[in-house]
Amino acid sequence: MSDLPADARAVVVTASNRAFAGVYEDRSGRLLVEGLEGLGFDVEGPRLRPDDVDELEAVLRASVDARFDVVLTTGGTGLSPTDVTPEATRRVLEREAPGIAEAVRRYGAEQGVPTSVLSRGLAGTAGRTLIVNLPGSTGGVRDALAVLGPLLPHVVSQLRGGDH
Repeated sequence: MSDLPADARAVVVTASNRAFAGVYEDRSGRLLVEGLEGLGFDVEGPRLRPDDVDELEAVLRASVDARFDVVLTTGGTGLSPTDVTPEATRRVLEREAPGIAEAVRRYGAEQGVPTSVLSRGLAGTAGRTLIVNLPGSTGGVRDALAVLGPLLPHVVSQLRGGDH
């Protein structure tokens, strides 16, 4: 990735009760790590957490405090009563960037996945960190990476104080 700073850092957080309990493998988190590495990020994670607002808030705050450039979450964005990732994220965000989450949903719908619009994922910043909530499916992660790939170098530059 030509415009991404060589020291750009990202962390992946997976929100899933079943993956946290070892019921199934966290494929979407692993795919996000691979995608971010392919974009040139030094990536940590996936950090697996249960669908719990307080636990998710804590890992997001710790990621902001550790000055990661980007935090991508996967899972917990749907309409199920246990889906609480947006609620935890809202507690941490200082400024929302709704166009990013809208673009991810729109891209999924354009790819023939009408349920992509059901994602309640948020995007925004806390300090100099971008946080984006993504669906818990591998298809949703692929769609999100297609949208985010061209944006992230500019976002990282902006959050680091770069010129428009």
